[in-house]
Amino acid sequence: MAVILVVDDDELIQELLKFNLEKEGYQVLLASDGSEALSVIEEKVPDLVILDIMLPGMSGLEVCNQLRRVPKLADLPVIMLTAKGEEIDKVLGLEIGADDYLTKPFSPRELVARIRARLRRNKPSEEKTDIVRQDLRIDLERFRVSVRGEYIELTPKEFELLRVLATHPGKVYTRDELLERIWGYEYAGDTRTVDVHVRHLRQKIEKDPSDPEYIETLRGIGYRLKG
Repeated sequence: MAVILVVDDDELIQELLKFNLEKEGYQVLLASDGSEALSVIEEKVPDLVILDIMLPGMSGLEVCNQLRRVPKLADLPVIMLTAKGEEIDKVLGLEIGADDYLTKPFSPRELVARIRARLRRNKPSEEKTDIVRQDLRIDLERFRVSVRGEYIELTPKEFELLRVLATHPGKVYTRDELLERIWGYEYAGDTRTVDVHVRHLRQKIEKDPSDPEYIETLRGIGYRLKG
């Protein structure tokens, strides 16, 4: 039984989500603010967190940021909820490391579908191996990347982006494909977050980001790792 933590200061939202998630067979933990959420997670790490952005005291964005700083929680799936519809909230949430984003009011059925999809993606792979491409080595088991023998520190989303590209070198991935694979849903056709992560990744692994030896841009199409 997967354990889901719901973090929201609205008791009606808590009750709604608890009822619908338990009906689907999930165990539900509740927290009303960011500090309580971090305490709950410290006691028992859930399989997924539903996190409201607008919380008293510590915001949901701050909570997500803190989670991503802890190695064992770096891949904990986070679906953010907010009453806001501004684009900047989505960008901030995704940049900090949220896996999905839902704006209130939302359909409980849609939320359950997104939870199922995210939990499927986070099932551990049966095979743990290294991916080696030229001087680039990706350790899938320890989430470590080295380039020319030097360890490079990547964010969880940068690591996943590199892993996807390196798994099939030479294959061209459109920005929409990368959004769906890594962030878990199509982000209204706005693919800027992919470009931002590619730029940051190049700055970390390329000798000369303006003349990359690993990640190639196909103008108007997407990206691929050179084969």
